Amino acid sequence: MDRFMAKSGQLIELIERYKQLGIDTQMDYEKFYLYSIITHSTAIEGSTVTEIENQLLFDEGISAKGKTITEQMMNLDLKRAYEESIRLAKSHTPITVDVLRNLSSLVMRNTGSTYKTALGEFSSANGDLRLVNVSAGVGGRSYMSYQKVPSRLREFCEWLNEMRTRSMTLVERYNLSFDAHYRLVTIHPWVDGNGRMARLIMNHIQFEYGLIPAKVLKEDKGDYISALITTRETGDIVHFMDFMAGELIKTLSSDIESFLRSMEDSEENNTPSREKKLKSREIILAILKEHPEYSARKLAEIIGLTPKAIEKQLANLKRVGLLRREGPDKGGRWIISLVRGEL
Repeated sequence: MDRFMAKSGQLIELIERYKQLGIDTQMDYEKFYLYSIITHSTAIEGSTVTEIENQLLFDEGISAKGKTITEQMMNLDLKRAYEESIRLAKSHTPITVDVLRNLSSLVMRNTGSTYKTALGEFSSANGDLRLVNVSAGVGGRSYMSYQKVPSRLREFCEWLNEMRTRSMTLVERYNLSFDAHYRLVTIHPWVDGNGRMARLIMNHIQFEYGLIPAKVLKEDKGDYISALITTRETGDIVHFMDFMAGELIKTLSSDIESFLRSMEDSEENNTPSREKKLKSREIILAILKEHPEYSARKLAEIIGLTPKAIEKQLANLKRVGLLRREGPDKGGRWIISLVRGEL
């Protein structure tokens, strides 16, 4: 529990810095972040399609060479499911069994199968709940009996809808999404696609709250499965929450590092593009809008540039009339002009 609490504090700090840097306001951020979520989620299930290949597939309709139709359809299906999930999240639509079945049908639209049992026929491509018992791999523990699935899924929806009405902190909202992820995959309502659906519902809650979505990195598949198993065996959700918080911290840290590296490249380049120049100045203005008391040293610490580079940017912003200083160096504040100058 202590380790999880430490991660919670680290997570809050990273999210604050992430937003201060304006990483989530970059052009096409939402689109490419979603493509990354989809790529990693399908990779957990065996897809070898890369993020770049998915970008070409989604945006240009260009198929990836050497990749099977099944792999590519898996990614296209999950993209459609996420688009519907985001639409529902924005309208705060209640989560019902029918909503989950519809999302599942989108996830499995082109890769699902029809099954014939003594109880009748059902199709994973239609989002039908399973009518057979399943286990977690060869020799693995069995999931709950299929007879219990309908009632447990209704209980899950009632629990989740009630929790969504509560006032929660940022960490509590993330924990709710991680908890929903674990509960849904434990119920295992469908014959196939349960992992993708559990991760989608986790992200659905995060989309609804306006959080930076978490993703399970493909390279951490083994640790992911281990966290699920440990949580199931101990009955302590903290194990899974600790793993997911760690995944989000790893993603945010990597994104911040990549962003700062690109900022440094644009500052050191002798012929930087106008767009890159403007980006760093827009970040400074965005931060000062929320924290006009910040010093050049504090800005340098947040953005990851040298104080000298920040002072040069501040001087230029003052020169063009976008920024002015009010009060002394210590204890004063920055005032942003409503009239934008020519940079």
